[in-house]
Amino acid sequence: MSKFDPGMETMLDMYIFETNTLLEQLDEILLRTEQNNQFDDEDINEIFRIMHTIKGSSAMMGLDGLSGLAHIIEDMFYIIRENKNISTNIEHLYDLVFKSSDYFKAEMDRILSPDYDESDCSTLKGEIEEYIVQLKGGSVSDKPVHKNADKEKGYQDMGMTTVKVLFDEECKMENLRAFLLVNNIRHECEHIEYEPSDIETNADSAKEIIENGFMLHFIPTNSKEEIFKLIEETVNVESYEEIHSSHDGEQAKVDSGADTESRPAEIDKINNAITNSRAGKQSLISVNLTKLDELHDVVGEIIITESMVTSNPDLRGLDIENFDKAARQLRKLTDTLQDIVMSIRMVPLSGVFQKMNRIVRDMKIKLDKDVDLIIEGGETEVDKSIIDNLNDPLMHLIRNCMDHGIETSEERARTDKDATGKITLSARNASGEVIIVIADDGKGIDVNKVLEKAKKNNMLTKPAEEYTDKELLNLILEPGFSMKDKVTEFSGRGVGMDVVRQNIEKLGGSVNVESTLGEGTSFIVKIPLTLAIIDGMEVAVGESIFTVPISTIRESFKVKSDQIINDTGQGEMIMIRGECYPILRLYNKFNIDTQIKDLEKGILMLVETDDRAICLFVDRLIGEQQVVVKPFPSYLNKFDVKKQGISGCTIMGDGNISLIIDVINLIGTL
Repeated sequence: MSKFDPGMETMLDMYIFETNTLLEQLDEILLRTEQNNQFDDEDINEIFRIMHTIKGSSAMMGLDGLSGLAHIIEDMFYIIRENKNISTNIEHLYDLVFKSSDYFKAEMDRILSPDYDESDCSTLKGEIEEYIVQLKGGSVSDKPVHKNADKEKGYQDMGMTTVKVLFDEECKMENLRAFLLVNNIRHECEHIEYEPSDIETNADSAKEIIENGFMLHFIPTNSKEEIFKLIEETVNVESYEEIHSSHDGEQAKVDSGADTESRPAEIDKINNAITNSRAGKQSLISVNLTKLDELHDVVGEIIITESMVTSNPDLRGLDIENFDKAARQLRKLTDTLQDIVMSIRMVPLSGVFQKMNRIVRDMKIKLDKDVDLIIEGGETEVDKSIIDNLNDPLMHLIRNCMDHGIETSEERARTDKDATGKITLSARNASGEVIIVIADDGKGIDVNKVLEKAKKNNMLTKPAEEYTDKELLNLILEPGFSMKDKVTEFSGRGVGMDVVRQNIEKLGGSVNVESTLGEGTSFIVKIPLTLAIIDGMEVAVGESIFTVPISTIRESFKVKSDQIINDTGQGEMIMIRGECYPILRLYNKFNIDTQIKDLEKGILMLVETDDRAICLFVDRLIGEQQVVVKPFPSYLNKFDVKKQGISGCTIMGDGNISLIIDVINLIGTL
């Protein structure tokens, strides 16, 4: 980080986190207000506050370009706020602020690189300055500055209160103290100005504050007395003096240092109110995700070690009742610890889902399509590590629906569809998984065209007539496949959908395509709630041990030969309470040598996903065990292990390896 001093990593991380959070809030406001084509006062003030905060924090980090851009946007919304009713090319206003938001986000992505240097944003600043001139109805020389003598006099006539603030002699960095003071009272002011005006960017302004004091000019939202209380409560303020009030023209001195003793009851009342207010709020703390990952890994190792201790072969046959009692208590505590750690890492999908609004908004304009994005189930929670890797796949699927799926308004009119297309982004929990569906009501996918394209690209691995519609639809997820003949900004390069599948499979998930020609297309994404720790049932097949996730098991039972049905098309099946289920012998599936091949001597385990179920034949059940999922090394990816029904492995209590069954993909192999 050549641009930043050593030791600034923590400050930089906090700056990036806070700035990204503010930019997300900004996008939400813009998307919501754009639908109504107007801002209300609260929205304008919130954008003003966001830009002011970014301006100040960027300046403190020495990022003058970012600070300058935020400052000019702040100026623009200052003018909008004063003029109240703005109708001057409001579409261009949204474009400018969205472009600025994108610029800030791009800088946040680059800022940690060792050779980082701020990008040039002079062109964007110039566009904003031109728009400001339009807003003011003046010439280019009219600069959107907050302070000049005429404006100050005008605000005094409107009820401006001016206060001189003095800080403690030994507090140091008076300019930053002044900046904190401004932020403390800003939310209680309709308008605020201050001298010196460059406290965020100029460290030398501290000298001027020491010599002349810090001058505040404000119009209170309610009463100036509330502002005075906030000034008194600000750390390092020695005293303050109201030197002019345009309400009564009197000069009044209120010295917080001198008057504190004469007003103990009032001060106590304020302090009690603050204490009570804080007591009623939930305490929150920001934690670096790396630390959570480390905590998560340690808990996983504790669970493995606990299993090793309690399953130690040296303990077999011993009468150790007290040890067993302590082991049960240890298991209870480790379960609780795991639940707490996992709950800390769980994050709602709403944050990722809301970002898709921006994708739809930009593509609506560029593709000239009228589309509504409907979000359902945003409160569904998944592990933070999964959230971080979902943004790109979802973004590409949404873009695919916009570009490939949704027709133009004219095309929709010819098929008697609503002129406004709909894309639905939904999420729900099912059997320890989260199912995310991205569906559009567009033209759908023609499987015949997919087949033709696959033939042309030599992508078929078996005779064309043997492909089902589902298999053909999922060919669009293969590398190099594209239905677009024309390369556009959004598609046609033959890459993307295969990357979506790869990224989701890295998360332990899967993606499938469903489509009805003329009605629309759905992408069904299934991902685990967490990548880390699961409750599993250990089963033996020959000398091998497998772990089946408890969430997928419906029941286990012994079987008699007269219950077995031999279907010529589907092989062995069993009737359970009026329903037939196929039987999958794991020793056949994974080519394992075992002495137990008679169904009556082994165990059948009925497992299911949200739409299908099968019976697994195993030698015996070993027992329930909480296991830590370990991913396979990357060099095994070429063998497509996951598609064969194995999602990962775990270390058992005796130190041996157990393979974890992926029920979804195992069923898919039938």
